[in-house]
Amino acid sequence: MPDVRTPAHPPAAGRDGGPSASELLDFARRTAADTTLIAALPLDPEGRTWIRLDGPGGSEAWLIGWPPGTGTGWHDHGGSRGAFAAAAGELTEQSLAAQLPTEGWKTLELADGVDRQRKLAEGRGRAFGPHHVHQVLNASPDTHAVSVHAYYPPLPLMRRYSRTGAVLRLEEVERPEEWQ
Repeated sequence: MPDVRTPAHPPAAGRDGGPSASELLDFARRTAADTTLIAALPLDPEGRTWIRLDGPGGSEAWLIGWPPGTGTGWHDHGGSRGAFAAAAGELTEQSLAAQLPTEGWKTLELADGVDRQRKLAEGRGRAFGPHHVHQVLNASPDTHAVSVHAYYPPLPLMRRYSRTGAVLRLEEVERPEEWQ
């Protein structure tokens, strides 16, 4: 298994004509501050809920409700850059500070020190580049969280991973028709 030691790159600029990761973050923060929109999201006590939004410059955006104790599992965004911001509650992001190859592998052994964790309270956000692998969790035992996410280009796919210690395994590739 390759040992991944490459440091993560900063969010990519929009050299392809689309919004940059920082522009996506600005959109996510502004949208997260729209209390009328946030209140319109139906919340389900059992599972995540979502509404697709129009993002800036042809990007894909989502408003997502997170019941207590729910999360995404480890995943990437198929080469899209993106951003997200908490609109209500608090989310925890666990990520890898390493640029992973996007194709041609099923199992990677991660180097020591690549794990990162941050908490995003209401109004706080995070931008990321096209090689970002993370999981997002609502660790609260009793409070829903709501967040806004934006991606450019629109998600071509999402890769889902399992993780055991330092070993990351590709488990599944999802296509847009599976979540839209």
